[in-house]
Amino acid sequence: MLFRRAEKRDYTFTLADEEAAKILGIELDGISVDKAKEATFFTCLRILSDTISKLPLKLHQETGNGTRKATDHYLYNLLKLRPNEYMSSSTFFKAVEWNRLYYGHSIVYIDTIKAGRHAGRVKGLYPLDMDKVEIWVDDKGVIDRNNAIWYIYNTLHGQMKLKHDEVLHFFGMTKDGIQGMAVKDYLKTLVENAQGGQSYVNEYFKNGLFAKGILQYTSQINPEDEVRMKERFQRMASGVKNSGSILPVPLGFQFQSINSTMADSQFLELNQLSMQQIAAAFGVKMHQINSLDRATHSNIAEQQKEFYVDTLQSILVMYEQELSWKLCTKKERNEGYFWRFNVDSILRSSPKERAEYLKIMGESGYISRNEGREQENLPRVDDKNADTLILNGNAIPIDMVGEQYIKETSPKGGEDNE
Repeated sequence: MLFRRAEKRDYTFTLADEEAAKILGIELDGISVDKAKEATFFTCLRILSDTISKLPLKLHQETGNGTRKATDHYLYNLLKLRPNEYMSSSTFFKAVEWNRLYYGHSIVYIDTIKAGRHAGRVKGLYPLDMDKVEIWVDDKGVIDRNNAIWYIYNTLHGQMKLKHDEVLHFFGMTKDGIQGMAVKDYLKTLVENAQGGQSYVNEYFKNGLFAKGILQYTSQINPEDEVRMKERFQRMASGVKNSGSILPVPLGFQFQSINSTMADSQFLELNQLSMQQIAAAFGVKMHQINSLDRATHSNIAEQQKEFYVDTLQSILVMYEQELSWKLCTKKERNEGYFWRFNVDSILRSSPKERAEYLKIMGESGYISRNEGREQENLPRVDDKNADTLILNGNAIPIDMVGEQYIKETSPKGGEDNE
């Protein structure tokens, strides 16, 4: 055995729908095998995917004069605008983040120029279908150095064998740094319970809010009449159109409900608990999935900052480190190039708070007027003083404190004469 397959925590195959599962003898009882179809699970996928996709990604360079945007680098517009000819930057990161969340990791193929003066330059970035990706580890070092990682992509035209430096590999949770842990697998029972709750509500409304029950009768009837009587009652009682209508019961028959109500089964409490547990697994705050029971106008802003610190920051750092290592050459990294997301859109405060911040930064000499205007997306002012750092006139060096109170004395020889 020259290679070992990395431990696979996802299923080798997927069941497309309930009918496919039944062919294999699996009874799903109305529960979809696609966890993304559960409302809370899907909402968490959407929130995190949308959040990552809307953050601007910029290439920066650290220099002796500070950090600058590397707008003159060919990669700057590639990731800012269009990583490949088929996807905008927003669409690209939405797809990458969705795969990372759903499968536990996401793999992107780095397409480079193979020959010529620009050989090695990145032409495009393409997210791979994670259902077709396998990860192999070369234990014996037959092809490459010891423990080299290979990504096998199974296409309709055969297999693509990609080395670790030919792909971007973004993780969720992982215990070995090779294979990601899929949230859908670790929340399998919980998500299926939530799907069962949705199915319960759907059937309840399909039946016109009409409960199941027992139809009692005093006389003996044959099996054929039983079937006809059952079908007759179902036609009269089931369906939304029959909701609230009068149900005629023939003489000698009695209907008794055997279904508990939603309140009796504590449906709402259990459903809320499932929502909280699924959202917590993704790091999504409850107010983001429209659960506003404990939310107020003031604490939602704080929860948004907590969402960045507790959830987004580690995700963004993971993206930035992988992009900086794989897309920038060793020479470029030594020259100070690195990728960074702009999170101002998430942490952006109220207009009053921003005005106070800019006032303090400007009067303290940290930023010029034009730098402050750029932060607010306002045009620069054509004034030489707009690029000059200023200080409040009351600020003086510490070794000069008190000198302003020393009275000036006239020179020897008496008072000055006019």
